[in-house]
Amino acid sequence: MSPNVTAFYEERTGTMSYLVADPERNRAAIIDPVLVYEANAGRTRTEFADGILAAVSAQGVTVDWILDTHPHADHLSAAAYLKGRLGAPVAIGSGIAVVQKRWSEVYNLGADFRTDGSQFDRLLEEGDRLPLGAMEIEVWHTPGHTPACLSYRVGDCIFVGDTLFMPDYGTARCDFPGGDARTLYRSIRRLLSLPGDSRIFVGHDYRPGERAAMWEATVADHRGRNPHVKDGTSEEDFVAMRTERDRDLDLPELILPSLQVNIRAGRLPDAEDNGTAYLKIPLNRF
Repeated sequence: MSPNVTAFYEERTGTMSYLVADPERNRAAIIDPVLVYEANAGRTRTEFADGILAAVSAQGVTVDWILDTHPHADHLSAAAYLKGRLGAPVAIGSGIAVVQKRWSEVYNLGADFRTDGSQFDRLLEEGDRLPLGAMEIEVWHTPGHTPACLSYRVGDCIFVGDTLFMPDYGTARCDFPGGDARTLYRSIRRLLSLPGDSRIFVGHDYRPGERAAMWEATVADHRGRNPHVKDGTSEEDFVAMRTERDRDLDLPELILPSLQVNIRAGRLPDAEDNGTAYLKIPLNRF
């Protein structure tokens, strides 16, 4: 059975968000929604997330879940904003606690910041199944990019976050804290063990050659032509390639504003006594 999938491309960060709906009972989930952030002005904007809300209304679906595949380092999550509009619970993998412990120390958030994932409505584990009308969302733990990465399988579709990119681009970096190239390879081989016509939906598209944005490819596409993990690529070859490639990568432009929001389930920091909320930027830490 195939869900109805509506993709939304956020051009500034190259991020894909998805509205995934059961066509029989009109129940839906939102995956990896983006809250636009203007770094030069310190301003958040909701028009991208509002586009998802408009699609929810146009399709007449009820949103049961707001899901992040992992705590993103390149954009702010709109999960809290959408929860405020839709009332749906926000869920992420239980590995979020590992990420919270690391980054709460970086941001010096203090003892009042809980590092148990309790900012989220539900913490997900490998093998969990979430109801979606007549369908189910099957949770796969696919670490390697981060220890908290999940993929969500719905019918013949699987939403893999940053684990894989399009077949003409490759795979995710593994140099973030807790990332591991060997682990990522094994997660990807698991994904590519699905039937060849299974549809993989990626979390980013960086449009090599400035082609039009793309977000969907089959398992067979990846096994045949993904330059990092096509059939015949050994684990050792992948680890060597990924380690060399990651060595010279810059940090994502929005990593420092993004993670302090995303470990809070997309909530902005509380306003201070002047009515303004502030993000913290650790100086000379990286």
